[in-house]
Amino acid sequence: MSSFFTLYTFTPWDRPNSKKLTQIKLLSLKTIFKRFPVVEQAFFEDLISNIYKKTHYTWMRVIKRIVGTDDEDYNISSFIFIWAIDDQNRMYQFLFQKLEEKENSQAVLVALAPPELSTLLSEFKREALHRILSLLNKPSTIKFLMILAPKGKSTAEEIKLLKVNKNYQEKFDYVNQLKNMPNIQGQWFPEYSPRCPNCNKLFIEIKGFNVGLLKFKCPNCGYQKS
Repeated sequence: MSSFFTLYTFTPWDRPNSKKLTQIKLLSLKTIFKRFPVVEQAFFEDLISNIYKKTHYTWMRVIKRIVGTDDEDYNISSFIFIWAIDDQNRMYQFLFQKLEEKENSQAVLVALAPPELSTLLSEFKREALHRILSLLNKPSTIKFLMILAPKGKSTAEEIKLLKVNKNYQEKFDYVNQLKNMPNIQGQWFPEYSPRCPNCNKLFIEIKGFNVGLLKFKCPNCGYQKS
């Protein structure tokens, strides 16, 4: 088990580069707190307000994969990533996960970088976290802040879909191949009709005998069975 989350994103500093994914390692907050800290929706509402008002606050869809501490792939739709640098050139990277799909949902802070932040939080705990979050919503103290959001399905989901589609196509091709390979009875599906106890030939159904009942006749020796 690792102590890190790994985030894969298109490079937001390259406007963004849609052909190359950048890997970002983030320390799990479980190494500092017993539980992931809950962050109220008001914090995100203030960030969105600053995006509309301030040019150095931006938002874009670039996240393509998130891998957890047990190497598990997450559904990326509930995550956002904040990347900021303040007026003292200190960097902040925070990975949040919404608790619900509602717009006004709370979120938990699940991971962060760089290591200096973990040292600060380990010493001052939630007081330090509250101060940092307040700092992020003060445009006068921030050089730039980016909110990175998910872009479509994660690469892990896309790979699974490709495998499913490939397996389906392989099975479809195999079925078509079977249709063109008759069995010894001259048919694709095996023959399960009863055989005549007299000469061992396949019975044929006598049509129109009775609704719900079947009557069979041997085409070879004439033996009938109903």
